[in-house]
Amino acid sequence: MNNLFSLEGKKALVSGAGRGIGQGIAAALARQGADVALASRSEAELEQTASLVRAAGTRAVVLPVDLRQPDAPAQLVEAAVSALGGLDILVTSSGTIVRKPALEMTDADWETVIGLNLKARFFLAKAAAESMLRQGGSIIHIASLSNFFGVPNQASYVTGNGGIGAMTRAQAIEWAPYGIRVNAIAPGTIVTGQTLGLLSNPEVRASRLAKIPLNRLGEPEDCAGAAVFLASQAASYVTGHILVVDGGWLAAGGGLKG
Repeated sequence: MNNLFSLEGKKALVSGAGRGIGQGIAAALARQGADVALASRSEAELEQTASLVRAAGTRAVVLPVDLRQPDAPAQLVEAAVSALGGLDILVTSSGTIVRKPALEMTDADWETVIGLNLKARFFLAKAAAESMLRQGGSIIHIASLSNFFGVPNQASYVTGNGGIGAMTRAQAIEWAPYGIRVNAIAPGTIVTGQTLGLLSNPEVRASRLAKIPLNRLGEPEDCAGAAVFLASQAASYVTGHILVVDGGWLAAGGGLKG
């Protein structure tokens, strides 16, 4: 039982690893013994995450990449496999958001969000699965509570998250015969660089807290624990699942009016 959550000898790739949830997950995987390849557009941010991984005593590989570019997902996985000597765990945490009314959304807005949040993740998972066919592995997509309810002024983001949930289930049943498990994590309100500006508004912060039974906002480490579980032997019989990490928000009725 003591080794259920160990990732000793495992090799992981985390996209969106430069900050926030992705950074927290990368550091947590390393603390459990995994070597970690780190991907994001900002090399400087990746180096900060790499220092956390190395401090845990495992290997960090920095792989700057723009996943919106054609063939970038496949090339990233190839680079990670080459650098680490294989791949056992993939975490897709890269993403973006465009906040505007649906009636004002442009083709470029749509492509920006769907291209990174859904398309790039699909092809990352596809390339990772190809490298896991012989030995199996764990793929973890970072989604959002908006997989379960609509949010005003975020139509492309909400659509992308709904797609992540559906993609998770589809990939899980297709790749299960190869021992590849595919799951997702749906965070509630997590305090990151991306949300800090919004949450600095006292009214917004109070409104969010009022929806959360545990009466606190989430931290990247809350998602990190969930990712370690899904990546580990402890979750060997878990696939096609969306693990909600929200302090009880969804159980209390969910929803967001603004």
